[in-house]
Amino acid sequence: MNWKRWVGPAVLLAALVIGERIYLYRPDHKYRLTLEVDTPGGVRSASGVISVTPNRAYGGSGSGPAGPRIKGDAVFADLGSGRNLTALLLHGTNPAETDGLSYLPLRAFAAVGRRIDFRDVKKQTGRVAVTGELIPTLVTFADVSNPASARVVDPAKLSVALGDRFGVRRISIDILPAGVWPLDFGGALGEPVTRDIQSRLPWSNDPAKAAAALSAAGIVAVPPPDAGFSPVQAFQRE
Repeated sequence: MNWKRWVGPAVLLAALVIGERIYLYRPDHKYRLTLEVDTPGGVRSASGVISVTPNRAYGGSGSGPAGPRIKGDAVFADLGSGRNLTALLLHGTNPAETDGLSYLPLRAFAAVGRRIDFRDVKKQTGRVAVTGELIPTLVTFADVSNPASARVVDPAKLSVALGDRFGVRRISIDILPAGVWPLDFGGALGEPVTRDIQSRLPWSNDPAKAAAALSAAGIVAVPPPDAGFSPVQAFQRE
């Protein structure tokens, strides 16, 4: 019956391992990115939940290639009549910043005079507009089944790309409860990260086709040094 002496240590070890996983992988905060677009048929909107997890690994610097990472999908808005608009998980076009959405809440709050530390993002309330250079890279597809039909869109000139009476009404974010990793049940227990881009762009998890889309749109993604980047990450992050 000597095995009984190991029950306590085994339970303690399991608790330590589980606790470490929660510490390392629990998001610091989540935010909802919302697109609102004026169309000839009225306002169309789409949104997606993105989580931001800081680098908590031992020896992590919290910045650069070891900085925060996001999890979520690009936000696809169906505008009707075959028109569409997608906010990629990038900033800019050439070059495109690949880690910008990790800092989007910080920058959006700062832009409206609410300068806060990273650790205070989760305490913020209310919807905040995302404007100017903070707006993620926007693209439209003439044919959603063809990645080579991608075209980058100037948010201030949406009608040029999509036609008269199309325009960006508002792009915004609001902070959501991070929940208790890995449990995401909604509300205070954590809104699940949105996963629907593959239902909209079925090819988006194919590196070659994702690269073709970025190339067709003239987007050159430049990751931080040594971070590594796959074109798929413009559409989804794990």
